[in-house]
Parts: sequence; C-alpha cells; structure tokens
Amino acid sequence: MTAKLVLENLRHKPMRSLLSMFLIAVPVTLILCLVGLSRGMLADSARRARGIGADIMVRPPGTSFLTLSGAPIPEKMVGFLERQPHVAMALGMMVHPSSGLTYVTGVDLVPFDRMSGGFKYLEGGPFQSPTDLIVDDYYARQNKLHAGNEVTGLLNHRWRVAGVVEGGKLARTVVPLRTLQDLTGNTGKLSQIFVKADKDRNIPVVMQELKTLLPDYNIYTVEEFTSLLTVENVQGGALNTFIKVMVGIGVVIGFAVVLLSMYMAVLQRTREIGILKALGASHWFILKVILAEAVVMGIGGTIVGIGLSFGARALILALYPASLTQAVTPDWWPITGVISLVGVVLGALYPGLSAARQDPIEALAYE
Repeated sequence: MTAKLVLENLRHKPMRSLLSMFLIAVPVTLILCLVGLSRGMLADSARRARGIGADIMVRPPGTSFLTLSGAPIPEKMVGFLERQPHVAMALGMMVHPSSGLTYVTGVDLVPFDRMSGGFKYLEGGPFQSPTDLIVDDYYARQNKLHAGNEVTGLLNHRWRVAGVVEGGKLARTVVPLRTLQDLTGNTGKLSQIFVKADKDRNIPVVMQELKTLLPDYNIYTVEEFTSLLTVENVQGGALNTFIKVMVGIGVVIGFAVVLLSMYMAVLQRTREIGILKALGASHWFILKVILAEAVVMGIGGTIVGIGLSFGARALILALYPASLTQAVTPDWWPITGVISLVGVVLGALYPGLSAARQDPIEALAYE
C-alpha cells in the first residue's frame, strides 16, 4: 500500500520529482568529483615518481614531500652520492613552476634513460638541441601538440617539440637540464636527486648512510614517498577537511531541496491526506509515506549523481587531460548515498510531521 502511494505520488508530478532528484544529484556529483580529482592527481604523481626507476629521493632542507622550492642543491652532489657504498647511480633534476598546475622538469636524458629505461616515444624522439621539449601524450592532447610543433607559452621561451611520449614517467613537460638552469638563473643547481641502489636489499643501508651524511635533507624511499601521497596528508589534512566541508554542504543542499519539495507536495495533497486520515490512516502512516517518497528521491538522486560524475570525468579528460586527473571512487558511492539519505530524511521530517498533524475535517474542506 505504502509503495503504491509513493510511486503514484512521484508519477503524479514527474517534473517536480525529476528536478528534485537532479538537485540532490548535484552535491553527490561535486563530492565524487572532488574526491576523484584529489585521488587521481595524487595517484598520477605517485605513478610518475615510480616510473623514474629510482629507489631513494633526496630533497633539500625546508621542503615537504609535496613541494619543492627552487633549486638549492649543488649539482656536484650527484657525483658525491654516486661515490657512496652500494649506490649504483644518482640522477639530478630541476623542477620549475610554469603556469597553474604545470611544472617544467629539466633532466639529462642519458642518465635518465639508464635509470628508468627511457621514454616510450609515440612521436619524434630525444632532444636534438638545447631548446627542445618533450611532452607526454596527455599534455600533447590538451594543447594539440605534435612532434615538430613550436611552443612559446612555456617560461616565455620558444621551444620545439622534439617528441611526444607515453605518460607515466617523470613529468608532463621535460626540457634539457642545462637550458632550464640557465633560463631560471640556477646554473649548476638542482631541485632534487634520485638515487638507485645496486641491490634492493641494500636500500635500507643506503638510506641510513645518506641520512647520516645529509642530516638536514629530506630523504625518502620512493615507496615511502608514494605512500605519503594521500588526501589525508595534503597540507596537513587541509584537503581532507575541505572534503568534509563539501560533505556538509551536500547534506544541507539535500535537506533544503527535499524540505521545499515535500512541503509543496504536502500543500498540493492536502485533500488526499484528509481522505487518508478519514479512512483511518494513522499519524505514522502519513509520515511514513512522506519519508518513503523522500528516500526514493534520495536514492534516485544518488544514482543520477554517480552517473553525472562519470560524465564530468569524461569532460575533464577531454578538456584538461594534463592538468586534472580524476579517479573513479566506487568506495564513495555508498558514502554519498548515506549523505543524500541523511539530508532528504531531515528535509522530509517537517513536511511529514505537518501532514500527519492535519485535521481530517479541515483537510477535506481545503480548496
């Protein structure tokens, strides 16, 4: 009986029902997109760090695992580290911000190829001149670039795209180390150094030795570094707090949408409620019908929101594949479902209680 009443009520005003579900879906989509972007971008950074093939990262004092500031490491430290016991090789590089979320990485390709196995070229090939640029396929797709094209918007310098490579190694944009050092006034300086041990079992030994030799530097194993790239660790948990705020906003939006929708529905069905009460419907029965209708809209809104998150992901991938990476987060689907249901149940309580308290005689006389 309750299910039939709920379905008939939803069918009676299809536009109201669909619009309510869509508005409930909006915060669900926002939450899923935010969580997906956070995880996706961190996972992409971790994947590119692993792609270098190093075992240990050496970062300068005053930096965190997420940020690099300038290039304070003297280049001669690469040779110093390579002379340490159980160190197979060391690779220095420089990272410099370009614009927005874009960073340019300077590296010598010969030692990089030896450490990582080299880039997989989809177009073109390695650097041929100091003004050559290598981009990954995501950056090339976003900026419509091919091997041989000129790029002028990077560090206010003119570059030639030497090659387009498969993503997942090092960075989106790579230039010769010496060129980047000279352009930024950091000749002979590096942002970080990657170290490869001669054998896996010697990684802890090399770590301990480097920490003793460089007590002020931040030194991580690559596995340790990538394990730190989580939403909870970004800016001391600030990103996680922001997500919680968005969750709260989602509850408020769901509450407001359903409160307005169900309140208008109660006003429109005053005579229907009066008839039900005249036939003996209890306060709980009336409240149950209103709450059940809200729950159905909440579930429908969650499903629509999940679908919209896939649409948003496809749009982001088409427009900004290099700048924004959104992961699919199925573990958050039930969470957003609960968030929606909490909001809609709270929003439906007042209209439901108001309907349940209506006097049947007044309701039947309502015009």
